Amino acid sequence: MPTLEGVYRFLLTPRWLALHVVVLLVIPAFVFLGRWQFGRFEERSANSERITANIEAAPVPLERLAAPGQQVRQDDRFRSVTVAGTYDPSHALLVRRRPQEGQNGYYVLTPLVTGGGTAVIVNRGWVKAGATADAAPEVPAPPAGQVSVTGRLRPSETEESSGIRERSGLPAGQVLLINAGKIGQGLPYRLVGGYVELTEQRPRPAAAPEPVPEPDVGAGGGLNLAYGVQWWLFIGIAIGGWILLMRREVAERKADSDLHVTEEAGAAAN
Repeated sequence: MPTLEGVYRFLLTPRWLALHVVVLLVIPAFVFLGRWQFGRFEERSANSERITANIEAAPVPLERLAAPGQQVRQDDRFRSVTVAGTYDPSHALLVRRRPQEGQNGYYVLTPLVTGGGTAVIVNRGWVKAGATADAAPEVPAPPAGQVSVTGRLRPSETEESSGIRERSGLPAGQVLLINAGKIGQGLPYRLVGGYVELTEQRPRPAAAPEPVPEPDVGAGGGLNLAYGVQWWLFIGIAIGGWILLMRREVAERKADSDLHVTEEAGAAAN
């Protein structure tokens, strides 16, 4: 009669020892991946909630959140702000490679001079690209005189934050990134850090670039939550499969042993 120790002795064979090692390595790896995805879920959910709250908050004066030489805080992204001044179309810029609704186009940047030797970049909106790559787009002129602007506060763009690579040799009056620090070099006034993405202005112009859509805050990391649950389900599958293989091996060995005993008993009877 096989002993319990004898039945499970196969677990110490090289093939099974290798399987044990694989399972024991896979389990902590899946635990780590699941925890990482849950961490990303919490981070993205908090980010989505913060952006949503900033968009829905009542507008505040720009000077409460930004100043020349001061970077816009990440917690203030998309916060609604108000600012008054006069546009300076002589230093307007176009931002290349900004598609909208499936069409190629440009963002239209115009400094808004607020007085006291300071100004802020205003992204007045989007215009469609010209008929050819070399053709200049049609850009509505900004309103003349004093205007009041309401918009979403944005930090300056960098290669790291935008994924857009800077390059030289662009046509005059065009840039790839909305970076207040670089754009402000050589201007006759100091630029506030970051920029304002226009949502409303008064007086309203007869023609204006198309508004930039509100940011898509997404599902708040819901996909990361699903991935985290998936990795931890894999832990159960790995352990369950490990146990199932062992039980099946034990059952097969026991069946072989019973058959062998039956055959020996039959041979002895003859």
